[in-house]
Amino acid sequence: MDQIISKLKGLFPEPLHCRVFLVGGMVRDILMGVQCQDIDLAAAIPPHDLAPLGFRLVESKSTPNIYFWFSKLLGKVEVTWLPSTDALLDDLARRDFTVNAMAMTLDQVLCDPLGGRTDLEHRVLRTCSPTSLSDDPARIFRAFRFECDGWRLDRDAEASLAGRDWNDDLNKLPMERFSQEMLKSLAKPDPGCFFRRMLQFGIGKALLPEIFLMPEVPAGPLEHHPEGDLFTHSLQVLERMSATSSDPTARFCALFHDLGKLSTPKELYPKHHGHDRAGALAAAPLCKRLRLPLALQRALQATNKLHNTANRWGELRDSTKIQLALDALKSGVSSVLPLVVAADCGGEMPGWEGALRVASLNSAQLGINPAAYQDGQDSGDPSEKLQQVIMQRRVEELRKG
Repeated sequence: MDQIISKLKGLFPEPLHCRVFLVGGMVRDILMGVQCQDIDLAAAIPPHDLAPLGFRLVESKSTPNIYFWFSKLLGKVEVTWLPSTDALLDDLARRDFTVNAMAMTLDQVLCDPLGGRTDLEHRVLRTCSPTSLSDDPARIFRAFRFECDGWRLDRDAEASLAGRDWNDDLNKLPMERFSQEMLKSLAKPDPGCFFRRMLQFGIGKALLPEIFLMPEVPAGPLEHHPEGDLFTHSLQVLERMSATSSDPTARFCALFHDLGKLSTPKELYPKHHGHDRAGALAAAPLCKRLRLPLALQRALQATNKLHNTANRWGELRDSTKIQLALDALKSGVSSVLPLVVAADCGGEMPGWEGALRVASLNSAQLGINPAAYQDGQDSGDPSEKLQQVIMQRRVEELRKG
């Protein structure tokens, strides 16, 4: 903290120091002894004085305008402009939770008008005002994300969530704001809390309807899924994945690995034949609706398509194992797939690294001359023959160990 304060003092001319305040999550992290990811400031400095210091205005429709600056020394610095130092208290009162409504001067004097420090010590999320959540409903999902990290909403906040229908407000929310909180939650110690709280309060059905459908769908025949419903099963897989990997992509794929079971006609319950193919088809619409990165979409598609086959790893022919490895490499889930198998059914995939190795070998490395299969003298499709020979050589390499 001392280093950051020193650098900030060097960034702003000394006459402005009394007008600059550390605010929000930065103060919270400092008091908790957590490394600050970004630097959040509030400053009663005329805008024409901020521009010469390197700050540029970033306008927003959903959040207050900020001034932004970046350097290798300090990283990202965001400044909320204040018309005067007296406006600091109003700025803090407009924030979401009291633990994020503290300020600190560059001389490290704490300003805590709403009692955030006490709430921080108890890891309680208390809203700054009765309208904090309705002012910006995205704060609800931010709270759920904090709860994934051991925080808990206080009774008044919970009563506010349970006491009204939030659907109309949430329908106006940019999808990216919800997805950002969801992805951040997946990186926390208890990511399942985010989705449990959505169900508990009935909040977010229009944003992520799949979660609300899962409790009504059997995970499978009870002899294989004694946990019962798909939501319980998916949360269990997510929890087991979280114990072995902190990667949000792996956790996201674990949560929605059985996405295709939502497409099963009810008359076929509790079985879900073809749910792997159905899940691969459903993955793209889900990810596009959530505005998720293409890499995440591809990973979810592949996980749904491949996990059912991977669960039977010990029964597969060598050529099928290699094809599975080829598909996993192509879609970027070569490290995720065995983790999903372990989290889903406790299965193991011995020899997976070997299958990945031989799947990565090209024709030259396998001692094959592709030109020999392009002269058209043999009957059949030359390219198909070449692929058959390549697979045969790969199988031979796999069996060599």
